[in-house]
Amino acid sequence: MQISDVIADMLTRIRNANNAKHETVDVPASGVKKAIADILVREGYVKSYQLVEDGKQGILRITLKYQGKQKVIQGIRRVSKPGLRIYSGCEDMPKVMNGLGVAIVSTSKGIMTDKEARKEHIGGEILAFVW
Repeated sequence: MQISDVIADMLTRIRNANNAKHETVDVPASGVKKAIADILVREGYVKSYQLVEDGKQGILRITLKYQGKQKVIQGIRRVSKPGLRIYSGCEDMPKVMNGLGVAIVSTSKGIMTDKEARKEHIGGEILAFVW
């Protein structure tokens, strides 16, 4: 099966597993997905992730995080799509839920959060919103 938007597939798998209260979710690995998972761990939305070798491209096993019965990830949404790319400068960088959420941005210096992009004074493609 050919998937045209691998980032949207990853976010959908995380959203579905989170809504079903699964402990882990498996996603086919890539460098971009590893960077996004790293941001989710660093910002406290997921517990951890590990790269599982399967002889092909590998699998990212993401361990989801809950506080009691409450989900930590309340929402996760793809912003820039292959059919409509959304770019933003550092001055116009969107704030998710007035700073309570995180925008994941692809910049010339790598994938980072909106706060880090503002601090570095660089813009880029808005990949996703997490709150």
